[in-house]
Amino acid sequence: MRSYVILRRPKADAPGRMGLERLQPKPPEITVENLPDHALPELDADPDTSYAENMPTALIEPLDSPAPAVAGADWGIAAVGADASPFTGAGVTVAVLDTGIDAAHPAFAGVTLVEKDFTGSGNGDVKGHGTHCAGTIFGRDVGGQRIGIARGVGKALIGKVLRNDGKGDSGMIFEALQWALSEKADIVSMSLGFDFPGLVKNLTSEGWDIEPATSMALVGYRSNLRMLDTLMAMLKAHGALGTSPLVVAAAGNESKRAAVTPYRIAASLPAAADGVIAVAAIGRDADTYKVAPFSNMLATVAAPGVDITSAWPGGGLHTISGTSMACPHVSGVAALWWQALEQKGISASAASVGARILASARRNVFPADVPEVDIGQGLVTAPPAN
Repeated sequence: MRSYVILRRPKADAPGRMGLERLQPKPPEITVENLPDHALPELDADPDTSYAENMPTALIEPLDSPAPAVAGADWGIAAVGADASPFTGAGVTVAVLDTGIDAAHPAFAGVTLVEKDFTGSGNGDVKGHGTHCAGTIFGRDVGGQRIGIARGVGKALIGKVLRNDGKGDSGMIFEALQWALSEKADIVSMSLGFDFPGLVKNLTSEGWDIEPATSMALVGYRSNLRMLDTLMAMLKAHGALGTSPLVVAAAGNESKRAAVTPYRIAASLPAAADGVIAVAAIGRDADTYKVAPFSNMLATVAAPGVDITSAWPGGGLHTISGTSMACPHVSGVAALWWQALEQKGISASAASVGARILASARRNVFPADVPEVDIGQGLVTAPPAN
């Protein structure tokens, strides 16, 4: 038997006697089940059920940076304009699905952290990745240094979807997304990827030859993409009632733009799913910015992802690079826009905040020859005072 992620679409509430009650969409039911092959045709026949093979996932491994932490605000904060924005993300709930968090870190003092482990390895953060990402989104100042974009966020949902070795599976992510929806997260941030090579390796370890293993892994990858697209469509339906989060994901670090034979890889799952804001990484280049050599293409927007200093387990700071570091910049800016719209009397939602992020992104901070496929709509920008 193989492991599958199963999504069952709930039946809508029936209208009242007078037919005047508004139908309320219910969250999907997501389970992970071991099934024999002969059970799949029954799932195929049910129009309210989708399923995908439970495939490996992995941390988008960051790159160590030689740049040490320096006093003052991290450079990415000024690059996105968060240092000049009057908004703090107050009242916004952010979900970080990653390797967990060091809840005792001073960067998170005063934040209500709701932790849930989907991996079986227990809450907490051994890798440091989740702590770093959370610090960039909503971390408070540490030793006089500003690391957080949205320092007014008072509640965060911390879903541990990667084990202490940085590995997980897609079932953990789907279950965590369902949890974030049920907990009424406004923004979901994911700096991780679906591990296609890992699935091929699993199949070959079971005795498959490499060619059929690769073909079957492609089927599994496509089924997970369809599942994510289905889930995002359901979240969009919830968004019509203001109960759906904006989902932000890292585009991935697999490109080699500076190699002898350079190449670029397209954004991977979950960033490649329909409706997800995929984030590319940029670095500093004199008076402008440049695309990071590792950053994947076909992103929605770009954000600082090179030499980013943020929180690290044990109470200190650490500087690393990756689209994993760019993603939380966008999540933090989204929190600022969420608060800004609410204060202006505009109902904040995944649709309205996502639209502001795209409309306010800047392309004039890049050289003219930088293609859109590398930076999307441009560098994300925090809401100004007026």
